[in-house]
Amino acid sequence: MRGVLIAFEGIEGSGKTTQAKLLYAYLQEKSISCIYTQEPGGTVIGEQIRDILLDVKNKKMHRKTELLLYLANRAQHVYEKLMPELNKGTVIITDRFSLSSMAYQGNARDFSFKVVSRLNKFAVDNVKPDLTILVDLPVSVGLDRTEKRSGNNIDRLEKEKAEFHEKVRSAYLNLAKRAPKKIWVFSGTKSEQILHKEIKEKVELFLTERGII
Repeated sequence: MRGVLIAFEGIEGSGKTTQAKLLYAYLQEKSISCIYTQEPGGTVIGEQIRDILLDVKNKKMHRKTELLLYLANRAQHVYEKLMPELNKGTVIITDRFSLSSMAYQGNARDFSFKVVSRLNKFAVDNVKPDLTILVDLPVSVGLDRTEKRSGNNIDRLEKEKAEFHEKVRSAYLNLAKRAPKKIWVFSGTKSEQILHKEIKEKVELFLTERGII
């Protein structure tokens, strides 16, 4: 049986990473074969690309360079980790995947969705999330959380102006409207545990329908 790929998406400070890890821990408790991974990163090569992408010193990075680095990271992630695990029947929880490129590089960096989508298809070899969980909240709340959490250690993307992050959020919500069955939107303004409960209940039903549980 092929595994399941569940991607968590959201703006900076949305709480998606926390929710992804909570869901991973929950599935482990239920003895479901699963892994947690992230983008950028996910592999040794990917972690090196992550360092380049998020380093605040790289202020002059061209938007094309940024897009291609994210896609290079994703290609390595897919071929080295995701495809082998899916072939083993594993449930994969990934903190970001292709929708991030559509939102950040597609909308916020002013590339067309068509361009980003075509390049992404080349990178992922038809691997796509079976389900995407979008944790949404106002940009001002997300950036405030990020500042409190990271202080002076915020990364290159987190340092972008609020206008940039508004474009990211807008793209996410528009993409979710286009595919409501594949992209589920949850409010990141709720408490950590209440949000976790909502997500795990819906994911449990989803995995039951897929024959995983």
